[in-house]
Amino acid sequence: MPKQPVFIARHEELPLKNSSTSLFLQIMVGIAVFLFAVTLSGVLSINTMLENWNNSILGSLTVQIMPSTNINPDKAVAETLAHQNKALDILRNLDFVEKAEPLTDKQLEQLIQPWLGDGIEIQDLPVPRIIDVKLKTGADVDFMDLAYKLAQATPMASVDNHKLWLNKLIQFADGIKILALSILALVIMITSGAIFYTTQTSLGLHKYTIEILHLMGAKDTYVAQQYAKQSAILALQGGLIGLIIAIPTIFGIASLAHQIEGGIISEAKLSVLDWSAIIALPAFASVIAMLTAYYTVKQTLQKLM
Repeated sequence: MPKQPVFIARHEELPLKNSSTSLFLQIMVGIAVFLFAVTLSGVLSINTMLENWNNSILGSLTVQIMPSTNINPDKAVAETLAHQNKALDILRNLDFVEKAEPLTDKQLEQLIQPWLGDGIEIQDLPVPRIIDVKLKTGADVDFMDLAYKLAQATPMASVDNHKLWLNKLIQFADGIKILALSILALVIMITSGAIFYTTQTSLGLHKYTIEILHLMGAKDTYVAQQYAKQSAILALQGGLIGLIIAIPTIFGIASLAHQIEGGIISEAKLSVLDWSAIIALPAFASVIAMLTAYYTVKQTLQKLM
């Protein structure tokens, strides 16, 4: 009768796998990774949004031509367009201007549609004309001089460089980022505290086993490594569950954000690098758990033994 192969498995002196604290640690890390992933996606999206604003808005300006006050509607439109053409002549001859294009009637209708509704005829309303100006990359613009030149050509023109409006948006976005980063810091602290608590509890449960190991010659480092290894595995498992739940949540929030009109929130998108950082969160949580458990055991045993 052929002999059956004998499989020798490494025996672990500390029964940590079936510890009552294991499930608690997995749940805490799963919740932490979920919150971390959702919050981190918000921070990274805001960074992308601010970068897009800087590239698109700071590299452009708007020139507004006030409508003529002539009683005759046809003459009023003609005079307004004449002032617009004068402003265009000035803008297109400036060194720092890459392109200057007036908005069409259809584009103007789309701008005022949210306030006045459908079926608007621009020709029947005293609507200002808008010139969209794209600046050359790295252009140094003297806005006071630009406003003076336009005023010389037509008193109906005014310049808006978007800085005041953009600064308010940046302040708002920075405030959200600070709040989000505070949440991330709080999540890390809570997670570390949970790992510290579960490790301390487990040390208490296995106190006599650890004492026997010390009598047999085991060092504190050996015990700490056992806890660090088990905590890393549990944190990785819990983190993966939290990530699996977080990803559809992030897509759901993004879907709601894209429904907001105006295109401001839709500029907040996650790049491949951003997604890589989010996907790496379970591994990050595993490392945090491993280090926290290791140093908790080391310090605790040094005080007790």
